[in-house]
Amino acid sequence: MASHMTNALAHETSPYLLQHARNPVQWYPWGEEALEKARRENKPILLSIGYSACHWCHVMAHESFEDPDTAEVMNALFVNIKVDREERPDLDKIYQRAHQLLTQRPGGWPLTMFLTPDDLAPFFGGTYFPKTARVQLPAFTDLLRRVSEVFHTRNDELRKQNASLMEALESLTPRQAADTGDLNAAPLDGARTQLLNSVDWQHGGFGRAPKFPHTTNIERLLRHWAATGGDDARALEAAQFCLRRMALGGVNDHLGGGFCRYSVDDLWMIPHFEKMLYDNGLLLALYAQAYGATGEALFHDTAVATAQWVLREMQSPEGGYYSSLDADSEGEEGKFYAWDRDEVREVLDEDEYRVFARRFGLDRDPNFEGKWHLHVFADWGALADELGEPDAVLRERVDRARSKLLARRDRRVWPARDDKILTSWNGLMIRGMAVAARHLARPELAESAARAVDFVRDTLWRDGRLLATYKDGRAHLNAYLDDYVYLIDGLLELAQVRWRDGDLVWALELAEAVLAHFQDADVGGFYFTADDHEQLIERPKGFGDESTPAGNGIAAQVLGRLGHLLGDTRYLEAAERTLQGGWESIQQLPYGHTALLAALEEYLYPPETVVLRGAVEELTPWQQRCATPYAPRRMVFAIPADASAPPGVLAQRVAPDAGVLAYVCSGTSCQAPVRDLDALEVQLQVPEFHPAGDAG
Repeated sequence: MASHMTNALAHETSPYLLQHARNPVQWYPWGEEALEKARRENKPILLSIGYSACHWCHVMAHESFEDPDTAEVMNALFVNIKVDREERPDLDKIYQRAHQLLTQRPGGWPLTMFLTPDDLAPFFGGTYFPKTARVQLPAFTDLLRRVSEVFHTRNDELRKQNASLMEALESLTPRQAADTGDLNAAPLDGARTQLLNSVDWQHGGFGRAPKFPHTTNIERLLRHWAATGGDDARALEAAQFCLRRMALGGVNDHLGGGFCRYSVDDLWMIPHFEKMLYDNGLLLALYAQAYGATGEALFHDTAVATAQWVLREMQSPEGGYYSSLDADSEGEEGKFYAWDRDEVREVLDEDEYRVFARRFGLDRDPNFEGKWHLHVFADWGALADELGEPDAVLRERVDRARSKLLARRDRRVWPARDDKILTSWNGLMIRGMAVAARHLARPELAESAARAVDFVRDTLWRDGRLLATYKDGRAHLNAYLDDYVYLIDGLLELAQVRWRDGDLVWALELAEAVLAHFQDADVGGFYFTADDHEQLIERPKGFGDESTPAGNGIAAQVLGRLGHLLGDTRYLEAAERTLQGGWESIQQLPYGHTALLAALEEYLYPPETVVLRGAVEELTPWQQRCATPYAPRRMVFAIPADASAPPGVLAQRVAPDAGVLAYVCSGTSCQAPVRDLDALEVQLQVPEFHPAGDAG
């Protein structure tokens, strides 16, 4: 039983909601109790959306939600609802889009929206509001009183505004599909041009600060280079440059591994210090792919360090991956990661300190609030020349220093960890671990991915449907499109590293649920919520990438791949309809739809599918040859001879009595099976796509 000091959030599982359970604000979770109360009392709803690792969410909470005077105003005038955007991305998507339409400014977190109680339409909103007035921002309590007054005295105006807003929201969803003949490669070239024009060629990344990883943009450039047979040197150069600058910058944790959310400056030096599982799942896969493409040691080491951070700090004993680490500790952002020079000297010996200080800038002025946040300032070659010692000796010395400093840092007060397990983000990390296992030859990463798969299947899969979130023994909330398709993507990648009976069958069950419950049969593509989901003011259906790849883009990719792998035209047709449904959006802004562009590339130039059958001990060299070098349009499945009968046309790929038999198909065209590795070399596909523009 919750004490009188708690509000209605006390029974939730979300760490973010529980952070607010002892606020004097009478918070409610989103649900019928709160919505009915607002209708009954004719009070507007104050909807506050955030997440556990959000720094400005903490600031607003401390300033306003923990303040009794502010809470008194909120409780008197509004029904107050708290939402964890990671548990309810459907609500976040709807009200972020509404915020942008109302204010003509991008949103963010905390998102603060005011809704009319009968129809839940937003009539005013913003993000962070301070307790006391600042430049261009009113005091929060003044704002609250004004919003309440407008709601009660200008209702007719609000109704007209709400009607216009609803029309605008509806207009954002395409209502007409393209013809099949309209689908062409022009957006692939267009995206390349747009991306190269937006690269910061001085510091890396895209545009100006704040700088986000934009992982799918870099992957698009890498895929474009691969598709041209290595002719597009400029695309590869841009991808490598961005990856190097991020890996060497302060956004990468040089002691513990893993990437922070974004950089607050153009130099990638000082990050916003929260670490998100989804960023690191995407970046782990990308750095591993970049290593597979180039053999560059920095990419290998960065991927390994990221994976080790996940294994050490983000995988639960049950197998699932946790969600995030906070930006703050002891009430200060970045305190956990910053160093005093004297403390570093205390931990390291003189030789270690000398090279470590030069490498990471401790011989320069402080770069973070009077302290030092680690950022690479000197490359190994320059250090070797300057210090007159071999490169290998200096690397070993820095590795020792990093280990000592990590051990010291581990004794500090840690940032809070959001230990809920989200199905969608687990799908991204399962994929990241599987891709890294293949390109880095690290079987322990495949084992980690397999443990996460088993956890999700055992805990979040019920009666043919997924649940979205798990914590403390409780799994709940209907899953969204991203949960299904990210997980299918992860399963397909894991199956290419380690074949396990049942994984592909489960991927097909997930795909069937997507087709049955999320598909827009009229226009093509998929809604974000299922057909039996709670009815909200909008049923979101987006085609553009956000901080994670567009669910429609991943859906089109995995359905296309399943269709080619299994010979099932239903999947191929659904993928095609998704591209048709999103075609108008793709044409308007190609580089904003890179997940869909990968699906478009594989629609126009079907993926190569290699199925290897034979005894387990004989499959490995064949599998390794097919998995390298970087070939993003190739799928390789090494199925042991004693495996259960695989589904679809895979059942026709029989194992020989001895040796290995390789079946190579491109799209719907298959070559004769071969028993010789040299013969397989001849059959492996060369790239077919060549850009229309200049690749120089």
